[in-house]
Amino acid sequence: MRPSWDEYFMNIVDLVKTRSTCLRRQVGALIVKDKRILASGYNGAPVGCKHCAEVGCIRNKLNIPSGQRHEICRATHAEQNAIVQAAYSGTSIKGATMYVTTQPCVLCAKLCINAGITKIIFRGDYPDELAMELLKEAGVRVIKYEDPE
Repeated sequence: MRPSWDEYFMNIVDLVKTRSTCLRRQVGALIVKDKRILASGYNGAPVGCKHCAEVGCIRNKLNIPSGQRHEICRATHAEQNAIVQAAYSGTSIKGATMYVTTQPCVLCAKLCINAGITKIIFRGDYPDELAMELLKEAGVRVIKYEDPE
């Protein structure tokens, strides 16, 4: 049976996240407009920097809970990397949809809002209520994806 567009893009984003080098949570993101993939991203260290898989996770070492102290991490988030990839190639993402394997954090929510993302479809939960409040306030449609049975 042919997958719906949402199922198709969520399946692709699941593959994208396998490139992640994060020891705590692999996340993938995909930016889509008019059923065309514009950019993808996964969480990992910046270009030219060592990955957590090589040097260890500072957040684990400091026992920092999920959803807190985002700045203490080597990785760039998947959503951030997808937005940067689009910018790097000069691709406008205004009016696009972002598919992501986990609910965005507040930092990624703010970037999505300012980048012109108008809809976010995500699968997994993340403990960040402020992110959801800001997305709602900015008029970004946020949909929790449910896998078809």
